[in-house]
Amino acid sequence: MNKSDLIQKLAEEKKLSPEEAADIVNIFFNSMKEALKEGNRVEIRGFGSFKIKEYEGYVGRNPKTGEKVEVKPKKLPFFKVGKDLKDYLNS
Repeated sequence: MNKSDLIQKLAEEKKLSPEEAADIVNIFFNSMKEALKEGNRVEIRGFGSFKIKEYEGYVGRNPKTGEKVEVKPKKLPFFKVGKDLKDYLNS
């Protein structure tokens, strides 16, 4: 399922126009992105949680040339599946 499928499913089930459904889905995802950007954890009970992991910079190596390369610090999203979802998928 992709974002367009989700919008279509919401529109059909709640009898909304595709534009209204798209607005709702976009608000939902934009709110999650903003919360993560601010350093907050996003938890959806029964589904899972999202948080940002910060990684320090380090000196790496280009595998092709062997040349040393500086890798800058970065932030990456991390998802942890919730118990209810895990149980649902394994039942």
